[in-house]
Amino acid sequence: MPVVSHSSYVPPLLFANAHVQTIFPTLLRRVRGIRYARERIDTPDGDFIDLDTSKVGADKAAIVLHGLEGDSSRAYMLGIVRALNRKGWDALAFNFRGCSGETNRTLRFYHSGETGDLLTVISHVIEKRGYTRLALVGFSLGGNVILKYLGERGQAVSGRIWKAVVFSVPCDLASCSIKLGEPRNRIYMKRFLRMLRAKVRMKMALMPDLINDDGYDRITNFKEYDDRYTAPMFGFKDAYDYWEKASSKPLLRNIAVPTLMVNAADDPFLAEQCYPMEEARDNPALFLEIPDNGGHVGFVSFNKDGEYWSESRALQFLKA
Repeated sequence: MPVVSHSSYVPPLLFANAHVQTIFPTLLRRVRGIRYARERIDTPDGDFIDLDTSKVGADKAAIVLHGLEGDSSRAYMLGIVRALNRKGWDALAFNFRGCSGETNRTLRFYHSGETGDLLTVISHVIEKRGYTRLALVGFSLGGNVILKYLGERGQAVSGRIWKAVVFSVPCDLASCSIKLGEPRNRIYMKRFLRMLRAKVRMKMALMPDLINDDGYDRITNFKEYDDRYTAPMFGFKDAYDYWEKASSKPLLRNIAVPTLMVNAADDPFLAEQCYPMEEARDNPALFLEIPDNGGHVGFVSFNKDGEYWSESRALQFLKA
C-alpha cells in the first residue's frame, strides 16, 4: 500500500514545536474515568505479567502496549483506553514485566524487541476470553514489539488478530539510540537513564549477587546501558547485536495483518531510518502515515471530548 498521502493532523496554535508536543502530554495531560481490573498472567519461565482491563462488555478487544518505562496509568494509555471504550471496545492494557508497580520475579524484565510476553498475553486472551476480534495498539517501544511480533509470524498470525495501530515507533533501534544521544535530546536521555536506574535498583534489592549499579553515573547513553545490562541479560553479544536483532524494520515486509504506522516527521526520537517508505509501498497490509507534526507520542488536540488526534485516528482505522 502506498504511503498515506495526506495526514489529517493539524497541531493546535503554539503546538507546532516537536518538544512541546512531546513534553506537554507527559506533564499536563489528565485522563479521568478509567477503572481497571487487574489480572496476573503467569509466564512459562515462572514470572508474571499484569494486564489491566477496562471492559464495556464488548465481543472485541484491543491489547495496548506502552513505551519505555511506561505503564497502564500513563496519559497516552488512559487516553486510548477511553477512546476504545467509547467506541465499543474492551481495552486490555499490557504492563511489561516490572512496569506494573511491582518488581517481577526474574532477573530479566523487557526490551524493545521481546515478543514472547506478547505471545503469552495474546494466547491467554484467546484461550480464556471469548473475544471474536482482537486489535493490537502500541506506542513507541510497544509499537516496535507489535510490529516485530506481526513480522515474525507473517501469515501464521492468529486469525483473531484483526488489525494493528502503532505510533511513534523506533523501528530501527540503532539509529534511534544514536539520535537520542545527541545533545539536543539530553533531557530525554537523562530521564530514561534515571528511570532505568530505578529499575536496576529494584532488582538489586531482590538479587544483589546478580546485578548492581556500581558506576552507573558514568552511563550517558543507551549504548553504554545496553552493553552493560540489556545485552548480557538477554543473551546478546553487545548493544549493536541487540539493536539489530530487536528492530522491527527488517520484518515489516512480512506483516499480513492490516497495520497503520504513524510516525511524525518532527519526532525528536526518530532517525531517518524510522520512516520505512519502501517497506510500506511493497506491503499492501502496511499503511505508513507521516504527519508533519506530532512529536513523540504527542499528537495533541483540544476538543470537548478530550480526545487526542492519535486516539481518533486509531479508532478510525479500526473501524474502516
